[in-house]
Amino acid sequence: MPHRRESYFHLHLVSDATGETLMTVGRAAAVQYSTVSAIEHVYPLVRSQKQLDRVLSEIESSPGIVLYTLVDQELTDRLNAKCKEFGCPCLSVLAPILSMFQNYLGAASTPRVGAQHVLNAEYFQRIDALNYTMMHDDGQLPENWEEADVLLVGVSRTSKTPTSIYLANRGVKAANIPLVPGIPLPDAIWSLKKPLIVGLFASPERIVQIRENRILTLNAPQDRSSYVDRVAVAEEIAQSRRLFGTNNWPIIDVTRRSIEETAAGIISLLKDHRRALDDKARA
Repeated sequence: MPHRRESYFHLHLVSDATGETLMTVGRAAAVQYSTVSAIEHVYPLVRSQKQLDRVLSEIESSPGIVLYTLVDQELTDRLNAKCKEFGCPCLSVLAPILSMFQNYLGAASTPRVGAQHVLNAEYFQRIDALNYTMMHDDGQLPENWEEADVLLVGVSRTSKTPTSIYLANRGVKAANIPLVPGIPLPDAIWSLKKPLIVGLFASPERIVQIRENRILTLNAPQDRSSYVDRVAVAEEIAQSRRLFGTNNWPIIDVTRRSIEETAAGIISLLKDHRRALDDKARA
């Protein structure tokens, strides 16, 4: 098959549930190809032949890659047959994984539409964590910090808020505390027993770049205040690292890390922290 020369391609995501699984997989694959962009066509809750007809019409008019998560075998067979007719590659993203599970477990799966989105305890844990995180953003309500799983500490623009929100979506209660020059941390932080406190930092160049972009976005007056001054920012970061070291808080350099990578590092640290707390309680 010849290489495609267009700068874009159509990506059809067909699901009998919300389509979130497909979007995650599709984007993870598409991002590996920097020279082309995916035009996403998302079709959630496809559970009847009539609904599938609309999807097939879209695929025929805009041919491309088709990924699907469908439980109904008749819908699956028809989608595959039509995609073959249209000359479009078509793949069930769960089929290879389910096949591996079946081979290992020695039992077939029980098909359930949208089973991954059942309102179980884990779902409500995520909602509870998200509510907590939003209420404890940017140093708010320090009297409740003992309820947190994680406290993120760092100077302005070290991705504390987006990382906290990502952690909340993983069921982790996260509060975050900004380090502001000349302003001491709230006394509440020094008496905490349960939460894991993690220090975030980045290179001065990266912080200055993000802060300057922030100023442009807000249309704020551009001056060379300490907020974006390279020397002042370097001192801010140095002070933050001294604070982390003095208190023996684990640190993460977010300079070249994505939010997902930072959160993964924090979750790993949290597992060790919880294990240590359990060992201490048993001692």
